[in-house]
Amino acid sequence: MKILLTDVATVVSNNDLSLDIFTNFGETVEYANITHEELLEAVSDVDIILCNKTVINREIMNAAKNLKYIGTFATGYNNIDIDAAREKGITVLNAAEYSTNAVAQQVIAYILLHYTKISNYDAFVKEGGWKKSLLFSPLVFATDEVFGKTLGIVGYGSIGKAVEKAALGLGMKVLVYTRTPKPNGVTEFVSFEELLSRSDVLTLHCPLNEQSANLMNCETFAKMKDGAFFINTARGGVVVEAHLLEALQSGKLSGAAIDVLTKEPMSEECFLQNVPNLIITPHTAWAPLTTRKRLVDLVANNLRAFLNGEEVNNLAK
Repeated sequence: MKILLTDVATVVSNNDLSLDIFTNFGETVEYANITHEELLEAVSDVDIILCNKTVINREIMNAAKNLKYIGTFATGYNNIDIDAAREKGITVLNAAEYSTNAVAQQVIAYILLHYTKISNYDAFVKEGGWKKSLLFSPLVFATDEVFGKTLGIVGYGSIGKAVEKAALGLGMKVLVYTRTPKPNGVTEFVSFEELLSRSDVLTLHCPLNEQSANLMNCETFAKMKDGAFFINTARGGVVVEAHLLEALQSGKLSGAAIDVLTKEPMSEECFLQNVPNLIITPHTAWAPLTTRKRLVDLVANNLRAFLNGEEVNNLAK
């Protein structure tokens, strides 16, 4: 078996983790971050592609005559042409649920940062503000408690459920919108319209597909509570970024936190970079070292199961 790893630099940082496990399955060829042209040439004789965000479209699959398997270092797989893979009999496996704890903790961190203003106060002190103050507690920034606030969750997979559990631990009320509600006696499932109108904080945990693309736009932001806080750790394409900017600048939203953009890495033209009431992180909610170690093991286990002829959750079935 010849195995191509297309973008290892998105999984490994400064050699903090080893990918040697994949040499157990065959000859491996690694690229830090392969270009489209390099990929077209490299796939000519590979049996297996392991990728994170590399786009594997029909053109690439046509050039990969021996390709049998695509494994992703990610839960999302919108970079893979699933229809083309299905037509060609190529198995596609994603890495499900590896980042649940990491993403959930980042969502809670965003919420706490927004309401406590810890970052603002830290900067205030380091800039000498406390030294200049006549008061022992200079109340420079307006803070609030999260206890009693309503968190709205869009999507109820493993991450949505983990966020719900953590939010309930903070004393928040939780509402959930999902296309397939399964009553459990605890969770309050509501319509999307009700979720927008009742939530003090809204967080997205849905995949990017035809139904969710541009889900958050000028109309849906307008239906949110005045002063609500918005979070997106899902995919950039779920949000119309220009409309998010409008909602922030108008004061409709008190703030937002996003870990994803429609175009990644951030382009020079991105108008969201310096918005004062917006927290932006560079698609790193999934990336603690502990989480990435779990990810590598999961991708290896998926590949091992496929090669052993075991039943797998083939996304292109």
